[in-house]
Amino acid sequence: MDTAAVLELMQETAEEVINPRFRALADTDVETKSHASDFVTVADKEAEVMLTERLRAANPDAVVVGEEAIFAEPELREKLNNADHAFIIDPIDGTANFVRGKDEHGIIIAETRAGITTRGWIWQPQTGRAYVAERGAGVRMNDEVIIPDRPDRLPQGATSKDALQGFDGGGRLSPTVHTKFACCFDYPAALHGEYDFIYYTNIMPWDHLAGALMLTENGGVSRTMDGLAYTVLSRSKGLIVANDILVWMTAQQNWRL
Repeated sequence: MDTAAVLELMQETAEEVINPRFRALADTDVETKSHASDFVTVADKEAEVMLTERLRAANPDAVVVGEEAIFAEPELREKLNNADHAFIIDPIDGTANFVRGKDEHGIIIAETRAGITTRGWIWQPQTGRAYVAERGAGVRMNDEVIIPDRPDRLPQGATSKDALQGFDGGGRLSPTVHTKFACCFDYPAALHGEYDFIYYTNIMPWDHLAGALMLTENGGVSRTMDGLAYTVLSRSKGLIVANDILVWMTAQQNWRL
């Protein structure tokens, strides 16, 4: 399945399944999973089914799994470790934003071969922005080269953790701000220069593989807190992605865990 065809599938899925339910969810369309703000909706489930079926049909030898399938059967995640070819799906990234009627949600798909992320896609239905990366070929937004804004300030970090708001690395960084609460918007914010680094506690592959490839293809770094490059095999607690290695090192060396 070529790169454009995967993006078209994501756009079709959003148009058929996700967009009609945006700001139109009934109470019965929303459930919680591991905690009160960890939502799953009927749109998540139906989008994952559509994406999974189409990707499997086009790639019969590949492992194709999504976030909701892995939540239901955690052992499915282990299939990714030794897969020669795999697609990992986040059918609606930023589900809490979607439930609350916020634009910051989207679809993420990553492709791996022998554990290496080779392609990644992000589709933001409400902005019409598509981010596509291929290993060794760079990353583009709507088929255009991304030129980041580099404001004259100390490196700006973001995290979803309230306790870490304002972290400044002893004055070497700008005070940390909140993320977009959706990786499909966080990683683009780093690509465009709004953020210089982002700290995550959870490192699930459906959230991070595609964005990590995009950032590294754009000259950035994606490493767990122990300094290892982020991959589908990563199990460490904590991930920092940054637009360059010096920013990553400053954040990692000074971070309050």
